Amino acid sequence: MGKTKKARNRNKFNYNANKKKLKRKMRRKEKPQIECPQIRKAWDEHKTVKQNLQDMGLSLGTKGMLPIKNKKDMGSKPAETKVLKPHVIEAMEVEASQRGEDRTTCSTDMMEYVQYMVKEHNEDYKAMARDEKNYYQDTPKQIKRKVELYKRCHPKEYAAFIASLQTQTSM
Repeated sequence: MGKTKKARNRNKFNYNANKKKLKRKMRRKEKPQIECPQIRKAWDEHKTVKQNLQDMGLSLGTKGMLPIKNKKDMGSKPAETKVLKPHVIEAMEVEASQRGEDRTTCSTDMMEYVQYMVKEHNEDYKAMARDEKNYYQDTPKQIKRKVELYKRCHPKEYAAFIASLQTQTSM
């Protein structure tokens, strides 16, 4: 009886594989990087995930967060966990309360398009929709949204543009 293909191919050492690098990669996969800086700073390597999160006053999941009230146990209070590191929750709340930056931008083509439309038609969006330069056949509402986006993204430029239009019309 013949041997199987697996048995015929003996194990060969792979000289091209960097064993040290592979071992480091496996260790990194086992212990992933914690992205939240507050949790990473307060993390204790010698405790389990559940113990670490309980010390910080956080929950691992939704299971068991809210006590289920039985009719029999109406008088008893639920067991409260002791928070050893309340500064973590406070720091996370402070970070969450801060407002993030508005990162929306306008392309230069859209800025030129909006400037042309406002220059020709002021605030008449129906006339803008009928304009021959409206290549994409935007509706009045779509044009209005583009103008508002330009106002929100570049308020200083828009104010300067409107001021220059005012001076041109007054002359």
